[in-house]
Amino acid sequence: MKKFGLTLLTAFVGGAMALGTYKVLENRHTDNMSFEDKQKVYFANNPMTPAITSSAGEVDFTQAAAAVTPAVVYIRTTYNNTAKNDEQDQMQRMFGDMFGQRMPSQRMPQMASGSGVIISPDGYIVTNNHVVEKADKIQITTNDHRTFKAKVIGTDPNTDLALIKIDATDLPIIKFGNSDDAKVGEWVLAVGNPFNLTSTVTAGIVSAKGRGIGIIGSQDDEQQQQQNPFGMRTQRQSQTPQPRKGIESFIQTDAAINPGNSGGALVNTKGELIGINSAIASETGSYVGYGFAIPINLAKKVLNDIQKYGVVKRGFVGVQFQELNPDAAEALHIDKTVGLYVSDVVPGSGAEQAGLKKGDIITKVAGNTVYESSDLEEPVGRLQPGDKINITVLRDGEPKNFSVTLKGEAPVARTAVVSKSAEELYNRLGASFVTLSPAQKAKFHVMGGVLVTQVRQGGMFDDFDVAVGSVITNINRQPINSVADIDKAITNLKNGNVIISGYSPDGTRFNNSFMVAQ
Repeated sequence: MKKFGLTLLTAFVGGAMALGTYKVLENRHTDNMSFEDKQKVYFANNPMTPAITSSAGEVDFTQAAAAVTPAVVYIRTTYNNTAKNDEQDQMQRMFGDMFGQRMPSQRMPQMASGSGVIISPDGYIVTNNHVVEKADKIQITTNDHRTFKAKVIGTDPNTDLALIKIDATDLPIIKFGNSDDAKVGEWVLAVGNPFNLTSTVTAGIVSAKGRGIGIIGSQDDEQQQQQNPFGMRTQRQSQTPQPRKGIESFIQTDAAINPGNSGGALVNTKGELIGINSAIASETGSYVGYGFAIPINLAKKVLNDIQKYGVVKRGFVGVQFQELNPDAAEALHIDKTVGLYVSDVVPGSGAEQAGLKKGDIITKVAGNTVYESSDLEEPVGRLQPGDKINITVLRDGEPKNFSVTLKGEAPVARTAVVSKSAEELYNRLGASFVTLSPAQKAKFHVMGGVLVTQVRQGGMFDDFDVAVGSVITNINRQPINSVADIDKAITNLKNGNVIISGYSPDGTRFNNSFMVAQ
């Protein structure tokens, strides 16, 4: 009997060790996965998740609503006195007006709200950049009424997307769909928190695809373009043309979207995420029938880049262009009324090296006919620097094909985030990081550290000119080798002082000291 008991105990211990080892290996494996791969593992390991069939024929959205609502969160943000003042950039002001979220200036912390979508069981959430930019404190409330503090992992003003994270596990997520497959006229649901009414579901149809409304990237065009309130651009003269950075290819829907829906989910009747709600066209700030969502196929590339590199690696064709229509064609004295007229080519760009010229008319991108700017911007936005894309132009009445190698942009300081919790202080740093590669360690002659991949306007790193490409080796004299080490180093500050040590991109060593309000 004793021998049997010993055998049973040995088997139990062995099984537990094997299970523990498996879990450790599984966690290490999933850490290196893209969000899409994590989702495949999640849904493969959850056989109880019901398969939702399209209910458009019965016009019954109950299954889809039940499946997605648990993964849509309420976001409440707090701003200091300077974060939402006259220094707001043009895009922030415009989004704030469109969603009615901009607060009047006053001598007290200001608050705003929005929505987010859980896309990974370990706490990654996608929302709009304009929901969290320049926020000191970000509080997440889940559908089951749990609250968490979130930190900004990275932002992309060029698509109005942001990736934030909470410290949680085994969270419900929404399955990624394929936004390319969305059809004009098909039923969709918008899920979010309009007017602070949490977990609200509205229904409508896809009204249009590839829609541009002239609100993203307009701040980059201030020196070259003058924009009127309706998003129409009037070209100014510029000695050095610059590539367009804003990417607009919205899914337009008539599902009711109101202030607070920003960052929420647009899903099809199968309960699949096809877009992130971002804007409305309204003169009042409330819904009048036109809502716009960022396609998930574009968002996936942005979010995976932020998680992997700490910043979006985006390639540019290197042309300035104007959409053609009968009026534009008449003004340009050409007879082509469809396509993109190349008004300038950026020196040293992939377009110039491939042979594109001013006066060319872009008619096809990757074999698909071009009718408007989104037909060029979205397919390019899904690619990386170094990737090639085929572009067909009309020159002197004859079609010509070019293979353009996309060029990246030089690292620059960018947009958002500011206090006592680790999450709030992390946001106040206003930067994104990735672990150093062996080659980078060798370059800076260090054993460890993290690379600064993004610096957001208004944060500590921006204030003290810590540049993109810098290496952080110590915080408060604690070695930093990962983002998790940063969290540990800024938790439970003794005297409100943060000392950050590292190396500038040119190899110069620095020590910066920040005081944090107690």
